[in-house]
Amino acid sequence: MSGGVTAERLRALPKTDLHVHLDGSLRPATMLDLADDLGVRLPAASAPELAEHMHVRQGRDLVDYLARFETTLQLMQTPAALERIAYELAADAAAENVRYMEVRWSPLLNTRGGLALEEALEAPLRGLRRAERDFSIRSTAVICGLRHLEPMANVRLAELAAAYRDQGVVAFDLAGAEHGHPPTDHIAAFDVAADAHLGITIHAGEAYGPPSIHEAIHRCHARRIGHGTRLHEDPALMRFVNDHRIPLEICLTSNVQTRAVTALRDHPLRLYYDQGLVVTLNTDNRLMSGTTVTQEYMRAHEHLGLSWTALTEIALDGFRSAFLSHEERVALVAEVAAEMALLGG
Repeated sequence: MSGGVTAERLRALPKTDLHVHLDGSLRPATMLDLADDLGVRLPAASAPELAEHMHVRQGRDLVDYLARFETTLQLMQTPAALERIAYELAADAAAENVRYMEVRWSPLLNTRGGLALEEALEAPLRGLRRAERDFSIRSTAVICGLRHLEPMANVRLAELAAAYRDQGVVAFDLAGAEHGHPPTDHIAAFDVAADAHLGITIHAGEAYGPPSIHEAIHRCHARRIGHGTRLHEDPALMRFVNDHRIPLEICLTSNVQTRAVTALRDHPLRLYYDQGLVVTLNTDNRLMSGTTVTQEYMRAHEHLGLSWTALTEIALDGFRSAFLSHEERVALVAEVAAEMALLGG
């Protein structure tokens, strides 16, 4: 591979995943196990067939992509299932040397069977803590509000995030169908999160244009932007994002699947990197996007020409952009930079 970029070398590179959805990252074999336990009928009977069914290769748009989540959510209504899914996600990430991960989900979606909202948060946190002990991967939680909910429901989720701020929750997010659901509908929830000193990241500029990013930053306290794919359409806003070092959580593969971009070669990641913006690479959904962090880095190299040096800089920016204390970020960056030096970075 040109420039010494190989899958093996990228796999060994210390990495982050700052934008990964718990309900979009199940193992197909685990889905089959849980379906057997719950008496749920899935659309495929084997793990390979199920993986193929869940993989969104040609989604019509973001809404079409999100429809797959109904299949996973029906399996995520018990504490045991939630803990297992979180543990396995962290284990899979650790296997490709992801050293820090922020896992996001909306606990409200895991209460359909009567589970308490608090337990729908605590069960995955138990799985992440257990994985940290077993695999030395640090994982924290980002609680997702949902755009289609009534504003007070998202206030409740922001209050939940605030209550668990010192127990593994580091940030509050807003996810879901972007078009027709501006983040400003949920300013009250973001005020709760900001008052609790939580990190705030908002899905914006994926299925809607720069006004969504503008509102997320200037009205809703966003400190990072989920996707930001269409940021380049507003050069003045892009300069502001650059000047204020607001990180972008880039998800290459899912942006093609949701038609945010037409092809990987058309993704603005390269433009953002060349302009000096803070960019990170992430999976979004390991199951629906059929991807890993390593594969996202390889696609950035193969389709956008990013060199090994550029990829190591992006990896470091992932650690610098984590919703952790300054001291924790500094320690992480020092640790992984030493490892990168041994890899030739």
